Amino acid sequence: MSISKTRQILVDVARQLFAKKGLENTTMNDIAVASGKGRRTLYTYFKSKEDIYSAVIASELERLSDKLDEVAAKKIQPQDKIIELIYTHLNMIKETVVRNGNLRAEFFRNIWMVEKIRKNFDEDEIELFRKVYHDGKADGEFDIDNVELVADITHYCIKGLEVPYIYGRIGQGLTEETSKPLVAKVVYGALGKKFGKQD
Repeated sequence: MSISKTRQILVDVARQLFAKKGLENTTMNDIAVASGKGRRTLYTYFKSKEDIYSAVIASELERLSDKLDEVAAKKIQPQDKIIELIYTHLNMIKETVVRNGNLRAEFFRNIWMVEKIRKNFDEDEIELFRKVYHDGKADGEFDIDNVELVADITHYCIKGLEVPYIYGRIGQGLTEETSKPLVAKVVYGALGKKFGKQD
């Protein structure tokens, strides 16, 4: 079994234990036993529980990043791609938090640790937005003076919506289908594109 495969098994087992029992109530021994790999193998890959927790967060962000890359690779109009990236980000973050049960509180309690781990993810996402905005601007779809700034603002706006979205504090009673036109109106307006404009 490859090094990366063994490491991934340990991360997956740790995530499941953290989700079930919480970070505080899970020991390195619990992870070693549940993985069937033994303490020596576990400590070969991770120095501490915090180390493996960081790997769990990084692994979850990688799932989100892969999904965003899939959306970015779609052959759809730039304005549709932006909306889909926004919804994919929010839905994947919500799914990640819900999927991780007792680990949920840790995502918010250890916000600075999570922020440190997600730095690369954030930079990659901003880069995705820049590319889509550049493409849209080149095609005459968007009227943007400063693509870099607009990409930064988009990313940080979505990031700011994560917690209210997860807890259902925004868009109450709206489905994704009914909210998308409203979100599109706001986004298209900011991009200098008329909502519902026919090409």
